[in-house]
Amino acid sequence: MERKGLSLTAALAFAAMIVTLMQTQAVPILGLIATDLHESTTSVSWVTTSTLLAAAVFTPLLGRMGDLYGKKPTLLGVLAVAVVGSVVSALADSLAVLLVGRALQGVATAIFPLALAVLREHIPARRLHGAMAIVSGTLGFGGGIGLVSTGLLTKGHDADYHVVFWFTAALSILALIATAVAVPAASQRHPGSVDVPGALTLGGFLVLLLLPISQGHTWGWTSAGTLGCFAAAIVLAILWVITERKVPVPLVDLDMFTHRPVLFTNLAGLLIGFAMFLQFTGVSYLSQIPARAAGYGFGASILRASVQYLLPGTLAMMVAAPIGGLLVGRLGGRWVLALSGLVGTIGFGWLALQHDDTTPVILSGVVVGVAISFAYAAMPALIAAGVPHHQSGVANGINSISRTVGSSLGSAIITTLLTGKLLPHLSLPQEGQFTLAFWVGAGACAATILAAVLGLRPARPGATTEVASSATAEPATVG
Repeated sequence: MERKGLSLTAALAFAAMIVTLMQTQAVPILGLIATDLHESTTSVSWVTTSTLLAAAVFTPLLGRMGDLYGKKPTLLGVLAVAVVGSVVSALADSLAVLLVGRALQGVATAIFPLALAVLREHIPARRLHGAMAIVSGTLGFGGGIGLVSTGLLTKGHDADYHVVFWFTAALSILALIATAVAVPAASQRHPGSVDVPGALTLGGFLVLLLLPISQGHTWGWTSAGTLGCFAAAIVLAILWVITERKVPVPLVDLDMFTHRPVLFTNLAGLLIGFAMFLQFTGVSYLSQIPARAAGYGFGASILRASVQYLLPGTLAMMVAAPIGGLLVGRLGGRWVLALSGLVGTIGFGWLALQHDDTTPVILSGVVVGVAISFAYAAMPALIAAGVPHHQSGVANGINSISRTVGSSLGSAIITTLLTGKLLPHLSLPQEGQFTLAFWVGAGACAATILAAVLGLRPARPGATTEVASSATAEPATVG
């Protein structure tokens, strides 16, 4: 039984790693793709945007389908789509085909909430926090591995972006096989049906929200397209709430969605996703700034930036994940989340004050990596304690989307900051813009402390809601 639990956790952690690996692997090679396909930088930015939008639409829907029709078949189906998306991307010789492949890869984001729902069904309560922490920790680890592997696979003068997607296709096939073998066939199913109107309105709202966030720096933040999308997103959000209040079995139970532990855990997810992507992107840009031209930076190649400046923090996430699980078991998710915010604030503050030398940049990245890993360990435990089993998949899906929204905001904010003030006669940001960006990251981590300490404070005796009390049943054991 113990061995089955370990193999299940390992298989699901490997599958979850692919989620952020797919999201970040294309970031370092956008320029290479633009050159090879003879496309503009603006057009090629859709390579990352298409993945993001597909994730927003399908993650909550597939989480709900896992709750209704079984986690294992849904998870295997999502992994199969990830394989197809990777192969299509690897074979693409035009931007249109590549965007189709990347959108299919975006569906893989649903792997994470489905993996957590499987753990909740099959792992004993005494080991659940640790297992969830390991699977969650691979999200941060996978993001770093995506950047590092891309740097390694595209080094040299004859770099080919296709090999990056073949690499992901191979990993997806391995994850599919491991999941098919390790996940028990029996799975709890719950009566109900897919709320199609709710899925369409929620998906439309998320697309209209994320589209201007991801493209705002290109379109202009006050352009008609950007403001129009935001206005339409508000309309669809209202329509989604009205729809969910009227249908008998909604996609997202709004009482669960606004339940205090779930609401503030999702807020923390947004803040942590924001901080993680801001750190990844900021350090990557900073390390590649040519010092001779700008007076700061390290003039690193993509490969060196990934391996020397980002990989240590990525490895720290992997090491910290099981430690975070142990801390959740001892201290509770609320205090581990607060600790992650404190550690992250220290890491970003260090980075803001000392980023003119390699050592503090690397070490502060390690500190931030530990903070992110602790947060990823805490959030699934908080969600599991806040929702009943039959809402586990969709609840973790919404939490996953909150991190995706945060990552998009992080990308948009740092891009806006780094293009806001340029050096004279150079298209490079002033050093103070990096300092400002890192202080913004520190602020996001500090806000996480407030969300944990104030937003997640225990309810008064006798004030426990039905949503919370229905989540206390222990999961079944493996085997």
